[in-house]
Amino acid sequence: MDPLSVLRDFTIRGELDKIVRVNDEYRFGSEYVFPCSAETAYRSKQGNLYTLEALVHYVQNQHLKHGEYMHYTVKNSVPAVTLPDRKPLLDYLTGKVASSDSIEFLLPQQHPPQSNQQPHYHNSLPAISAPAADEYRPDDDSMFPVAPSLMENIGSANSVELSTYIPAIKSVEKPLKNREAILECRNRDFYSVFVASTRREEERQRIESQQRKDGLVAKSRLMGADERGLGYGGGDDIGYDATPKPKLHLKGGKIGEGVPIILVPSAFQTLITIYNVKEFLEDGIYIPTDLKVKQMKGVRPDCVTVQKKFSRDRERVVTAYEVRDKPSALKPEDWDRVVAVFVLGKEWQFKDWPFKDHVEIFNKIIGFYMRFEDDSLESAKNVKQWNVKIISISKNKRHQDRAAALEVWEKLEEFVRSRSHS
Repeated sequence: MDPLSVLRDFTIRGELDKIVRVNDEYRFGSEYVFPCSAETAYRSKQGNLYTLEALVHYVQNQHLKHGEYMHYTVKNSVPAVTLPDRKPLLDYLTGKVASSDSIEFLLPQQHPPQSNQQPHYHNSLPAISAPAADEYRPDDDSMFPVAPSLMENIGSANSVELSTYIPAIKSVEKPLKNREAILECRNRDFYSVFVASTRREEERQRIESQQRKDGLVAKSRLMGADERGLGYGGGDDIGYDATPKPKLHLKGGKIGEGVPIILVPSAFQTLITIYNVKEFLEDGIYIPTDLKVKQMKGVRPDCVTVQKKFSRDRERVVTAYEVRDKPSALKPEDWDRVVAVFVLGKEWQFKDWPFKDHVEIFNKIIGFYMRFEDDSLESAKNVKQWNVKIISISKNKRHQDRAAALEVWEKLEEFVRSRSHS
């Protein structure tokens, strides 16, 4: 019998504990002995024939998850069975299936089993006949159309070749998809990997450190542009419109002096929060709040400055907005600068606001309600009774976020423009 058939027989009989490794050989009880590096007739989907060592190690550790199994094979320097081959191979070895398309009987690659007491095949080999074309019956000893003595010579020759070439091949092998193996690769520079992994965190810290500075600069440009006769900033190269705009007033229903304010809910039940509003409005990308919280390591900004970056539309009224999520912290004069609010759809969001009802709120402030497009509007029946704009985004199609963000900007700028000229 060949190594694959012997292993299958011991697996079905539940006698894997009788397979013992001694030096570079596997002993199957007192019946057979095979070299560990002997190639079996089972071909992987990657094209190579699995060695007996790989199959024995896998079937003895079949209970491990694939990640644990791969770690264990690297640790013990044992060839691994790939993930696509695991189930079909195990089904064959345990007898769930009688055959497999992955089995290829190649005579020169088969190693003769040896008795633990006598180093040769059974002396009772029957007379054989040539097998049918493309037919493989691993349990049929008659598949070997040579005499036992010749098989012993073939086995010795193959053992010499294996002992010469297999170590050379293994010396240049590199395990795939394993973090520890990657770290052991020679002549590899990991500086670029380190830079890529830390760039996002450094960018977040840089943005947070400049948020208040950006807000002050934007406020200074908006408040003092007309007095200096310079309009709104220094031109396109720094992100502000050079076109002069009318001065913003505190009273009469117009926007108060300073940077306009956008309010967002502090609750996580809404899609837009203080954590992800900047990426959505500036980059047109929706990032779930819980993911942003993890990226920011729980740091909660008090104020975020956002600007429109999608176009150089010179009809914009303002280019910078402050986003806040604590209405209770606003001073009375700050409420004149509030131009928009992302609503949660709950009445308590507007508790203690300086307005008598929803009609007054959404006459002076434009409201937005963010929802996933496949969510039922029944969950927002309160919102449908208010004068707010419902903006829908997809749960999975992130390339559609930009259109939703542009819709918010268009409605917001139109509203700000009307208030500035009213």
